[in-house]
Amino acid sequence: MATPTGPRVPCSEAAVARALLFGWVLVRVAGATGTTDVVVAYNLTWKSTNFKTILEWEPKPINHVYTVQISPRLGNWKNKCFYTTDTECDVTDEIMKNVKETYLARVFSYPLDAISSTGEPPFTNSPEFTPYLETNLGQPTIRSFEQVGTKLNVTVQDARTLVRVSSTFLSLRDVFGKDLNYILYYWRASSTGKKKATTNTNEFLIDVDEGENYCFNVQAVIPSRRANQKSPESPIECTSQEKVLSIEMFFIFVAVMLVVIIFIIVLSVSLCKCRKARAGRSGKESLPLNVA
Repeated sequence: MATPTGPRVPCSEAAVARALLFGWVLVRVAGATGTTDVVVAYNLTWKSTNFKTILEWEPKPINHVYTVQISPRLGNWKNKCFYTTDTECDVTDEIMKNVKETYLARVFSYPLDAISSTGEPPFTNSPEFTPYLETNLGQPTIRSFEQVGTKLNVTVQDARTLVRVSSTFLSLRDVFGKDLNYILYYWRASSTGKKKATTNTNEFLIDVDEGENYCFNVQAVIPSRRANQKSPESPIECTSQEKVLSIEMFFIFVAVMLVVIIFIIVLSVSLCKCRKARAGRSGKESLPLNVA
């Protein structure tokens, strides 16, 4: 029988190929073994309102814990929320030191059985965050309002922030100054057509129709921003002119009644005098004439 004469792979080359394949499999297995207990954080998100700032991420840990670091753009990293099983970290105390600075955070993932490991664990960087430009404006409140005649005066209450100077918490106005505006939306209580007025202070004084009730609310806005310009609108307040009108009508009614009473008294007195005068004249006319 003829012996096949096809090409044969040398034994040494086949052995090398098998060894390389085996080594690649070992590397893959070793890599998988080293990462099965650690899930890297993802979807890092800044949540901030009136400068209260929380970093959130996913997923919920199973066999690992997290540590957060935060740093100004050109500063040093500072550890926050050590070895936590939470998926959020309050970093307000760090960002309020300079709300105009740009910050970066990163979340490290540690396996539960290797917290004391000397090697650097895997981590994920957050997007950059500048509180002054990006914190959401909280819902404003109306401190007071008054409608007198054709004028409506509305005063807005500035929200307090966690930003401090000399142990004093600053208001939004203190932080933003003239960058902070308020919009007043107002309308007759009997209609739906809205008007608006804007101010860079906390006071509104607008012209309205006398005797009409008005409803209104306010909204904070920073026009210079590219995003997160406006706050939610405040709860709606309404004036109530019925009480004022009732009081005015009461005094008018009292005044009219006094005039009527005085008129009746004067008329009664006059009538009495007239009757007496007539009675006197009638008595004189009925007396007999004296004959000289």
